[in-house]
Amino acid sequence: MEQPTGHPRRWQILGVMVFSLLAIVLDNTILNVALKVIADPVAGLGATQSQLEWAINSYTLVFAGLLFTFGVLGDRFGRKRMLQVGMVLFGLASLASAYSTDPVQLIFARAAMGLGGAAVMPATLAIISNVFAPEERGKAIGIWAGGVGLAIAIGPITGGVLLEHFWWGSVFLVNVPVVIISSILIAFLVPESRNPDKAQLDPVGVLLSIVGLVGVVYGIIKGGELGTVADPEVWAPTLAGVAVLAAFVWHERRTAHPAFDVRYFAIPRFSTAVASVGLVFFAMMGVMFFLAFYLQIVKGYSPLQAGALVLPFAAAQLIFSPLSAQMVRRFGAKVVATTSLVVVAAALASYSFLQVDTSIWVFEIIGFVQGAAMANINPPATEAVMSSLPREKAGVGSAMTNTVRQVGGALGVAILGSLLSATYRTNVAGSLTVLPENLRHAAGESITATMGAAQALGPKGMTLIAPAKQAFMDGMHLTALSGAVVALIGAAVVAKWLPGKHASETPVARPESKEPAVV
Repeated sequence: MEQPTGHPRRWQILGVMVFSLLAIVLDNTILNVALKVIADPVAGLGATQSQLEWAINSYTLVFAGLLFTFGVLGDRFGRKRMLQVGMVLFGLASLASAYSTDPVQLIFARAAMGLGGAAVMPATLAIISNVFAPEERGKAIGIWAGGVGLAIAIGPITGGVLLEHFWWGSVFLVNVPVVIISSILIAFLVPESRNPDKAQLDPVGVLLSIVGLVGVVYGIIKGGELGTVADPEVWAPTLAGVAVLAAFVWHERRTAHPAFDVRYFAIPRFSTAVASVGLVFFAMMGVMFFLAFYLQIVKGYSPLQAGALVLPFAAAQLIFSPLSAQMVRRFGAKVVATTSLVVVAAALASYSFLQVDTSIWVFEIIGFVQGAAMANINPPATEAVMSSLPREKAGVGSAMTNTVRQVGGALGVAILGSLLSATYRTNVAGSLTVLPENLRHAAGESITATMGAAQALGPKGMTLIAPAKQAFMDGMHLTALSGAVVALIGAAVVAKWLPGKHASETPVARPESKEPAVV
């Protein structure tokens, strides 16, 4: 039960919540550095481009699909209990990921990690809201968000250090001690809390959302793998996924206890802000997917060096995130978000000017500018979401924003990753004639596969290296420009529909319902 001055151990509890979330956030940024090693058939698992996309998206789709459900379970059965369950699941799945013997095992283990992450994320915020009094809650959530930013910053360099000294599985194994320590601290420091209102679950909605998203993403990734959209393996699952998602929207509009209340999207301020978050993460995650390969294969940096080279992006977020709220107060959410999205689009478009021999300082400057702009997108979007809903529905806005962010990122990796794969396959095909015909298809799947084939061929294979790097750069340029276009669409959406600084901030109730939504 919330006390007038908050729980006496509230600051220690906040520290435990930030530490618990460390592994969840750290894992995704570490994984980006490890992609090249996991793709290596000798040092890693020999994962193909599509399998790497699934290793990222299996986690994201499960996480996004179950975020609301685990929030409800925590409210009903106890947030501390759900947090402990989530940490244990995440730790066990991290072990399974670390010791996977093939890419398929890794994909399923990553999905299990998404299950644990979905249980941890809403529980940490709910516990913070429960132990802090209203006057301190904003500061506490700000520290929690800062912890997330810190994890993003240290993830790449941590991954680089681990890969420099240990095998690829160490990037997952590092989660285990964090899970053990946080589980002990949770048991002794964190009080149990529940929501007295017994919320109901929406298993049909959860199932429809996951099945629909998996169908769409599978079709998109398969299209990049085959290099065509005409194959039934591409269009059949994609259309089936779209049909299931349409059924999901139909169901969510009619159920009394929706897992994802789509009716809130009838509020222009809410839908515009959430859409801007989804679009920018679509663009960013899709583009960042290729950066590990650019740094480690094209430029030849080690995993540790590649991790260090991503630090300007994270550092910019740490520097500018604390200033973003002040920017929103001074200029308004509309101006700040629109300007930031335009800058993100310009940064993404700048990647299209990079070449094999471009100075790495150009990459560093682009990354810093992109990070600074990203730091000023989430705060105005969050402010717009929260101001469009009643105060008691703040958790709804946070969960829906998180869900759209994850789904946008997953689709970005799938669509832009597939675009990169298809472009690379087309551009490198003419150079693969030095290989036996039965090896050409596999060698053309990705730059990692081509480099592996070149190495196996010996001196004759050295003729493949320069064409492979150039084919990758061509695909990277097209992917970066596509990401920039998506970010510009986000800017246009915000400029058109997000209310300005002096617009009414009065929250509105959920459309088409006199009762508050239960999530």
